[in-house]
Amino acid sequence: MDPDFLNAFTQPAALDQFLSENAIAQGEKKKLIKPTASNSPKLEELKLLLIDWINTTLKEEHIVVKSLEEDLYDGLVLHHLLENLGSLKLDVDKIALTEKKQRQKLSVILDAVAKCLQLEESQLKWSVESILRKDLLSTVHLLVAIAKRFQPDLAMPPNVQVETITIENTSRGLKTASAVECITENKGNLEAQSKDDAFDELFSRAPDKLDAVKQVFLQFVNQHVGKLGLNVKDIESQFSDGVILLLLIGQLEGYFLNLRDFFLTPASTTEMLHNVNLALDLLTDGGLLNFSVNSEDIVNGDMKTTMRILYCLYSKYKTKET
Repeated sequence: MDPDFLNAFTQPAALDQFLSENAIAQGEKKKLIKPTASNSPKLEELKLLLIDWINTTLKEEHIVVKSLEEDLYDGLVLHHLLENLGSLKLDVDKIALTEKKQRQKLSVILDAVAKCLQLEESQLKWSVESILRKDLLSTVHLLVAIAKRFQPDLAMPPNVQVETITIENTSRGLKTASAVECITENKGNLEAQSKDDAFDELFSRAPDKLDAVKQVFLQFVNQHVGKLGLNVKDIESQFSDGVILLLLIGQLEGYFLNLRDFFLTPASTTEMLHNVNLALDLLTDGGLLNFSVNSEDIVNGDMKTTMRILYCLYSKYKTKET
């Protein structure tokens, strides 16, 4: 068994309980909040806020939610919530008593949510099966998305992140991968999204100029990391693990980066996030970063976010001699 799987649990009893509650069939994959992270203060704050929001919204219908996992899985509360917030009339029974009926009801409800949010299936962070099995991560993602769409002024705690573990039952046993998943965004990110910047304009209105800008950045990057024997060809993929970004900052800012402080050859998403977060901290401390960045975006290869970061360095050092 993968040792990372065991490290997700502080006590052997926790592992036994987890496996008994989360049976994973051959070939199946599940992503869950690590048991050691399920009681994080920020997550608890978000859960309490969502419960209070639901109860306030549905007060006149005398619906009281006490647990997000236990009270939303059958679709009843979600049905009332969507009808109340979005004036959506869904062709489903008010009460579904059997699992088959609950699955059918959830399918209709979640299809309506996806249509309202204009999300493709690949963008959804929840599913009928995950909600039905009372998965907290999926349920919270769903409620946050509904709140952002129908009540954007709801003051959710910013930057709520949780440690997750993805478990896959393969022919060779359980395979796992750990990661840090963002549930709510940084407040600065939300403020920044309300205004288009030069890169929004570039991507939406002048895509024909995008390659030229990328080439300018690549030339700038290689001018400096080339001294270390490195060559960058692709902005989207080669910055996602944070290594080249850290080395570039070190070259430009004159930092000595101790190899014990970062992962030179990151082997997991967690290690990549560590590198990117360290790079963002260095940029912030150096006064080069004056807006919030979701490190997950860089790790996921979001080109617009990566180019914004590179511009911070380029705008200061573009005239620096080789």
